[in-house]
Amino acid sequence: MDWDLKEELRDCLVAAAPYGGPIALLRNPWRKEKAASVRPVLEIYSASGMPLASLLWKSGPVVSLGWSAEEELLCVQEDGAVLVYGLHGDFRRHFSMGNEVLQNRVLDARIFHTEFGSGVAILTGAHRFTLSANVGDLKLRRMPEVPGLQSAPSCWTTLCQDRVAHILLAVGPDLYLLDHATCSAVTPPGLAPGVSSFLQMAVSFTYRHLALFTDTGYIWMGTASLKEKLCEFNCNIRAPPKQMVWCSRPRSKERAVVVAWERLMMVVGDAPESIQFVLDEDSYLVPELDGVRIFSRSTHEFLHEVPVASEEIFKIASMAPGALLLEAQKEYEKESQKADEYLREIQELGQLTQAVQQCIEAAGHEHRPDMQKSLLRAASFGKCFLDRFPPDSFVHMCQDLRVLNAVRDYHIGIPLTYSQYKQLTIQVLLDRLVLRRLYPLAIQICEYLRLPEVQGVSRILAHWACYKARMWDETQGHLDEDVARAINQKLGDTPGVSYSDIAARAYGCGRTELAIKLLEYEPRSGEQVPLLLKMKRSKLALSKAIESGDTDLVFTVLLHLKNELNRGDFFMTLRNQPMALSLYRQFCKHQELETLKDLYNQDDNHQELGSFHIQASYAPGERIEGRVAALQTAADAFYKAKNEFAAKATEDQMRLLRLQRRLEDELGGQFLDLSLHDTVTTLILSGHNKRAEQLARDFRIPDKRLWWLKLTALADLEDWEELEKFSKSKKSPIGYLPFVEICMKQHNKYEAKKYASRVGPEQKVKALLLVGDVAQAADAAIEHRNEAELSLVLSHCTGATDGATADKIQRARAQAQKK
Repeated sequence: MDWDLKEELRDCLVAAAPYGGPIALLRNPWRKEKAASVRPVLEIYSASGMPLASLLWKSGPVVSLGWSAEEELLCVQEDGAVLVYGLHGDFRRHFSMGNEVLQNRVLDARIFHTEFGSGVAILTGAHRFTLSANVGDLKLRRMPEVPGLQSAPSCWTTLCQDRVAHILLAVGPDLYLLDHATCSAVTPPGLAPGVSSFLQMAVSFTYRHLALFTDTGYIWMGTASLKEKLCEFNCNIRAPPKQMVWCSRPRSKERAVVVAWERLMMVVGDAPESIQFVLDEDSYLVPELDGVRIFSRSTHEFLHEVPVASEEIFKIASMAPGALLLEAQKEYEKESQKADEYLREIQELGQLTQAVQQCIEAAGHEHRPDMQKSLLRAASFGKCFLDRFPPDSFVHMCQDLRVLNAVRDYHIGIPLTYSQYKQLTIQVLLDRLVLRRLYPLAIQICEYLRLPEVQGVSRILAHWACYKARMWDETQGHLDEDVARAINQKLGDTPGVSYSDIAARAYGCGRTELAIKLLEYEPRSGEQVPLLLKMKRSKLALSKAIESGDTDLVFTVLLHLKNELNRGDFFMTLRNQPMALSLYRQFCKHQELETLKDLYNQDDNHQELGSFHIQASYAPGERIEGRVAALQTAADAFYKAKNEFAAKATEDQMRLLRLQRRLEDELGGQFLDLSLHDTVTTLILSGHNKRAEQLARDFRIPDKRLWWLKLTALADLEDWEELEKFSKSKKSPIGYLPFVEICMKQHNKYEAKKYASRVGPEQKVKALLLVGDVAQAADAAIEHRNEAELSLVLSHCTGATDGATADKIQRARAQAQKK
């Protein structure tokens, strides 16, 4: 260990993270008589003792330390506050365990891990328990009261059963299990008699097994559900141990518990005998997935069960295939003929494949690179004599060992075993290297393993950029523009890197200008704009949104600006952005009509203002007086816009509205909101011809249009007598062909024939054809000597009935051609 500790471990609060994680030490002056001016120091080290952080503790007394699954340090204070620090001593956040904990203070605390995350359990001065199963999503649970509990329990721990966190505590000879609703007394099956107190308890790494140390010196081991006893061991020591942890044995599937006193460590399990070690220094035990880490002031060791492959190869006088293959390879390097003898012996037994696999597996469990190489060379040597041995296992083991050797390096300080590495996965390992700011090593591993860029190099570069954005400071001579350019030169257009995320990190650290510079390199406007709004750079966000061409994004910024600025400033901002102004007008047309009117007023846009008031005059439920007033306002606006036509048309509409209202009052019926033509037609249909003619004169309806309206209305009424009188009232300005067409449309050929004879020569043929008089149409066409009319009549000749007419037309054509 590289650290230079000035205090014994026993005088410190100690927390070590699993999977070769960091070690936190907080010298605890609250346990010793010290001057009030002495402040403790929180120190964080790597597993090899390399210092990572050191900070003076300025908060309240700390009861317990622990590491979360994300390698964040949780510091539980006496007042119930939990302070969370990063790996490098950077403060992340804090939270409270509730008012009851604050009032009664904290006696003891445990940090535990579940499938949901990392949890905290608290024992208060009122001898009540409070816990949260996931500090990332804090939900406090107050556990039930233990009947008759007047003092602190002799020992307690957290259990995780059926995805629920429980508390197991010992009060004298009794055990109680607390869940969210009940307190149950439990009894371990097969417990030796005479127990008056439980002094220590430990849960296995997977929360499946439980160990209890009694005042009689017995260690009971069973399932965490307390339904099955696995074994019991008498260690003949009644003094309470300083620590007791489980040592998992993945090879034999048997159970073992490591118990440590001041200068003695004992490994006990199913066997009748224990393994004892003398401790030269004060030591601390850290349970792991496949063993126990043991560190002191000078050493850091790993206690674990010897893997099967390693035992088969290295035990004395072993004749296992792997052992023989290792010897064969060594003899081959010496150019000895014994290599052939060993190899033949393995081949004769048909165990060469097994020998290669044993060497590969054993290499994975070795920590010394020279021994790894020796075993892998043996495996490679054996592969040469196999025809179809798949190379994947050998190649993957070489890759894994190279990665493991890199992170086990003294300066890196992550002593993972092969089993832990496989459980942790390469992605989590890369995350932990990033947390330690070991970016070059993480990138080298990604490139060596050829991980996809988005999962590997890109992600690490993004973390590096976030770190640089946070750490570079102008006081060190780094301008924001230079920092942003340096980050861009390193990252470029690397896939998976989001400049907006880096900018958000810079903004979170108070580097607003740097964040803006970084956003210049973000190609996605949808990522730029929300952060700019968050930074209160709304006008810049509007420009970016307009450049993107995304109308939804522009609307988002506009609504934000509307809430942020006063009305005058908001409108002035819009005037400088024509696209934004146009989009906002569209929005107002559907949502905020009054705002639209204000916009037109501010811009002196009288033309649009007039159109707005015309639309307003048609609002549902508006009284006639209000509608006329709105139209008058519109007419005034059109005059200001110098649109004489629109102004006159609006005034005419006002007159028409008043007249329609008067007609409704005098004649009844529905006249309001009819067009001028429909009003005339309605009057004619209702028999008020005089009124219709007067209306036409008042509004200067042309004679042709009036005749069409009257003709159509009388035909719809089928008032043929009145229609005939109307046709004779004076010469028709529209001619008499429309009369023929309207009558035929009403299927009245008789009336149509009356008007066909009055049609002028130029339309005579068409009128005669409409009433079905083909013969007369032919005579008229021949008389006019019009080729087009002749062809038209000929096209209407059908069958034998019109044969004579067709012949007449043909003869007329022939004569015309001779001339």
